[in-house]
Amino acid sequence: MPTPSIQGVHKRSLLRDDVYQSLRDAIVDGTFAPGERLKDTELEQWLGVSRTPIREALLRLERAGLAIAVPGRATIVAPFDLASTISAQQVVAAMHELAARLAVPFLTAERLAAMEEANARFAMALKDQDVDAALLADDAFHDVFAAHCGNTVLPEVLEQSTPVLRRVERVHFASFAARTSVSQHAEIIRFARDGDAEGAARASRDNWLSLRYTLPYRGTLTEPL
Repeated sequence: MPTPSIQGVHKRSLLRDDVYQSLRDAIVDGTFAPGERLKDTELEQWLGVSRTPIREALLRLERAGLAIAVPGRATIVAPFDLASTISAQQVVAAMHELAARLAVPFLTAERLAAMEEANARFAMALKDQDVDAALLADDAFHDVFAAHCGNTVLPEVLEQSTPVLRRVERVHFASFAARTSVSQHAEIIRFARDGDAEGAARASRDNWLSLRYTLPYRGTLTEPL
């Protein structure tokens, strides 16, 4: 797919994180297809920034498993890789399990209400088949635990490991099977409201591991997720 024709999406004053997020999202939503070459000059025109934040973003994408640098040639969009996706899923599930365990004892009524509101938006987005809105609502739901768990390293690990799962999440949230996540979220909230940190932790882990039903060729795996 060609580079989007709209130019100057970002002003130069915006942070390099915005450049990274734009490139990440373009890879995840298929604007840039697997194997496609990411050309600095075209990206500069599209995003309206200099080469430095572009190169920094591409390095972050490479670390996240969404891009591959071919020495002396170019950076290309990484193809889907089952092994790395499963590895990322295991890490992300474990981090959200830990976040729930740490955060539940400190949750306020306001934070629980935020989770309920996010889950309601999530359910509506799935009903409307709005994958982008579903992703945002799902992030808002899980971010409550991550933001209030008291572990400052945990969000950094999630930032590193979650992007490679976005392709699978987009497919999952576009399917009818995603409706089960609404009830899984409700169960997490119930455990949290009861002060059951272990129950919320297990339910959070299982919610993320449910993505395995969207992974292709899962029947060839030698070990269960």
